[in-house]
Amino acid sequence: MNLTPLQQEFVLHFGEMGSRWGINRTVGQIYALLFISADPLNADQITRGLGISRSNTSMGLKELQAWNLVRLRHLPEDRRDYFTTPEDMWEIVRTLIAERKKREIDPTLTKLRELEMQGPAGDDYAEARIAKMREMIEMMTGFYDDIETLETERLIQLMTLGGKIGGLVEKTARLNPFTKSKE
Repeated sequence: MNLTPLQQEFVLHFGEMGSRWGINRTVGQIYALLFISADPLNADQITRGLGISRSNTSMGLKELQAWNLVRLRHLPEDRRDYFTTPEDMWEIVRTLIAERKKREIDPTLTKLRELEMQGPAGDDYAEARIAKMREMIEMMTGFYDDIETLETERLIQLMTLGGKIGGLVEKTARLNPFTKSKE
């Protein structure tokens, strides 16, 4: 499998970005290759296309499956496993957000709650900061829970309106004599 210059550049970029997002460079490249491939690919095609070892391909595919970012496909009269990414971009984004929440936000929130349940530790400042952080994360996860169930069309409408609502809130705050001035 020979990649076009466009495909190569996209795959290389995703590999670089993968390391910044906390995943292995090769995993990012595998995902990028599957994302831009019109047809599902098997492990041998991925290995040849990226010039990586078969074991790296297998490990990368397992990681992507654990993140629910690739789909396993079977082709008629072919015993090999083929892989693809979801077609719906919003499904991909929703999956990424849900997985990151599960792996990063939820454990942090659990730890903050555990620390608060230990009771007073004699460090009022640290205790107050931990409580504020827990409150903020709970507010954010509550918002996530609210929008996570929205249909894609409604989510797009909400995002489109977001900037307009932000501007309206800012304008209202400037006109309201009872709000604190940022100046």
